[in-house]
Amino acid sequence: MSSVRRPAWGSIIPALTLLAGTLFAASASTARGTGLREDGRTRLTELIGAEQRRTRHARADYQRLRDEVDAISRRAGQDDARVTDAQARADRLARDAGITPLTGTGVRVTLDDAPQNGEQPRDAGPDDLVVHETDVQAVVNALWAGGALGMQIMDQRVIATSAVRCVGNTLILQGVVYSPPFRITAVGDPARLRAALDRSPEITIYKRYVREYGLGYAVRSVGRVTLPAYTGNVTMNHARVPADPERDGGS
Repeated sequence: MSSVRRPAWGSIIPALTLLAGTLFAASASTARGTGLREDGRTRLTELIGAEQRRTRHARADYQRLRDEVDAISRRAGQDDARVTDAQARADRLARDAGITPLTGTGVRVTLDDAPQNGEQPRDAGPDDLVVHETDVQAVVNALWAGGALGMQIMDQRVIATSAVRCVGNTLILQGVVYSPPFRITAVGDPARLRAALDRSPEITIYKRYVREYGLGYAVRSVGRVTLPAYTGNVTMNHARVPADPERDGGS
């Protein structure tokens, strides 16, 4: 007596029925007013805002505690000439390190995404219409090369080791998220800073996108500006003292 194979559909139909019932239930729940995407977006926005506020409070606490430590150190070393000399040397280096406010003349560079409501070239892709971290870093590098004594991105002081990071069209700096336009302010000789911007090959490429795709780029001199003190981490894991030509007898 030959055996008869059971059709494959016989075992699949119950599983399909269960899956369809689950999908109908989920659809009905959503139809009653559960906005999955909106709720998720709202929660994410609230989390980002809460973390930004927490970061700002932490930075303020850090600055306050550091000021207290500095004051205690100064009082403790008043009667010790070695401590007084070391503190005076630290004060002289503090400006170059960026851990104290800095006031002077300089320039401010503004980078912005292309307008969303304008007509764009047909060959324009999403990446062509937004400012990238490489664009911000190009401006920062050019300003340092132009002799900037200090620099600020948005409302934060940056130093030579500060990292510029972007996610999409937002900038992340020391735990705080910023949306364009991005403003970079540098203290130094305005003429030298402008010349350094004009010499930068990376900025030359960016200006091409400004002309072709409508990205924003503006440079203006500032007569007097005060940069805040840097409040980020200044601990280095690896460092090397550069050679001093004068000390080594070189030219």
